[in-house]
Amino acid sequence: MHEGYIATKGGKIWYLVYGERKIGTPLLVLHGGPGFLTMPQVVNELSDERPVYFYDQLGCGKSDRASDKSYYSVTNYVHELGEVRQRLGLREVYLMGFSWGTMLACAYMLEKEPTGVKGLILCAPYLSSPLWDADQRENIAAMPDDVRKTIEEGECAGDYGDKYQAAMMEYYKKHVCRLSPWPAFLEEAFHNLNMDVYLTMWGPSEFTITGALKNVDLLPKLHQIKAPVLLTCGDHDEAGVKTVKTYQMAFPAASMAVLPSSSHLHQVERPELFLQVIRSFLREQYERKNENESPI
Repeated sequence: MHEGYIATKGGKIWYLVYGERKIGTPLLVLHGGPGFLTMPQVVNELSDERPVYFYDQLGCGKSDRASDKSYYSVTNYVHELGEVRQRLGLREVYLMGFSWGTMLACAYMLEKEPTGVKGLILCAPYLSSPLWDADQRENIAAMPDDVRKTIEEGECAGDYGDKYQAAMMEYYKKHVCRLSPWPAFLEEAFHNLNMDVYLTMWGPSEFTITGALKNVDLLPKLHQIKAPVLLTCGDHDEAGVKTVKTYQMAFPAASMAVLPSSSHLHQVERPELFLQVIRSFLREQYERKNENESPI
């Protein structure tokens, strides 16, 4: 394991790498949020075959904070991703995104049209705010009446205080992480969520969107991304299975895996199955590359 800092336009970005000397095509991991931070647990086990890089986006974890909250935007995070990749020397790379990180990965592909990205792994994908919101409305409708009413009343009044927070946690226990209790590293990550980033770009909770991402929708452009794509989700995910299927059908070359008895953080809930799915995808890409390079 090795960690360090990268100087970027926005500030110093912290990174972490496992398996730096391995020979497989590197994996660059984009964490969720916006405003969350790196959770290397589980994913770092892929470093037995390839370097696995993590970094905290500006305003997150161990990276610098922006002097002005308006700096937190899709455009600046896309530029930052390009800087991080260049500074780490990742000429060829797989991008793995979680939740908001999947939006970042796809926005990067669409805006920068980068070369050398061998594939995308999109876990619990968020690629469309309208579809995300529709999934959350459906999930909220299925919650117990008292939870549903508390959420709806809080949203209507713009009151996100203690009652709303308690209802939010009931929702999270069903659709964000179904483990009980939550692992200590997950509790710590939520405790360190940077609300300046989260509120600026997203909102007061996973299901109430009030920030700059409220109307963002990449679905109409996903057909432009030609790289192989793997989408994963849990069967109780915030990212609804039908919505993830819609994303899969929009990409020219995509596969999809639904992990049973799991939700948004399915890599934490079903680690062995998650790793098996990811390894299978990466192995398939490696075999396909070798077939294409073999002499006739």
